[in-house]
Amino acid sequence: MGNNSIKAMLAGGIIIATSTILMAHGDVSPQPVDTAGLPETGEEWLTENPYRAEAAGQEVWLKAVEIGASGYNQNCARCHGLEVVSGGLAPDLRFLEAEEYGDEWFIERFRTGYTQGGVTKMPAFGELLGQDAAWAIRTYVETRPDTDAMDEVSDELKAIRDQLAVYGDDASGADADAIKARLSEIAQGIETLSGAPVADSVAFRAANLIDGTPQAYKSASETLTIGLSATH
Repeated sequence: MGNNSIKAMLAGGIIIATSTILMAHGDVSPQPVDTAGLPETGEEWLTENPYRAEAAGQEVWLKAVEIGASGYNQNCARCHGLEVVSGGLAPDLRFLEAEEYGDEWFIERFRTGYTQGGVTKMPAFGELLGQDAAWAIRTYVETRPDTDAMDEVSDELKAIRDQLAVYGDDASGADADAIKARLSEIAQGIETLSGAPVADSVAFRAANLIDGTPQAYKSASETLTIGLSATH
């Protein structure tokens, strides 16, 4: 996959995630997840996430995050919270360890659901959505950034966003390498709560969109605008 494809995926992922947020609150029926573009995991359920970058490569990981964002917001956000920030109704999945123990807990609950006192607290999604969708959602969940870390850099990201919007109209004074380097540096300082090595933060997304063209600056600015709004 070329750089342009990855950039389109990153830009599209934030839009897909945002556009499904409103549906997440009012839609209680399980919604199918389109997993086209992901390697098939087979019929036998795995016990460890196959879509992590170290196992499947960066491109598959990015695709899994994109698909997982859509799947999560359509099927899980109503109870587990937007951006996986729980309001207390259900467990905060951001803290579920990004390793085999956490994977086993996640996949078991995803497959069989959860019933308490004869009341279904969570439906069984296994047969309805399938294994590929399960691991895509898992990938999205474990890469959520620490909101406290995001708060610490939000002012600088807003300033960068505003400058990128200017460069979207006139990029003559822009230093793409410097902007990309700073966004990447910010992204590296934002950790996950799951222990996953890379947080899918808006700084990470914006950094990977920039290529020196006005359209890329505009896309990166829009990504920061949407992402920063979603964290508040």
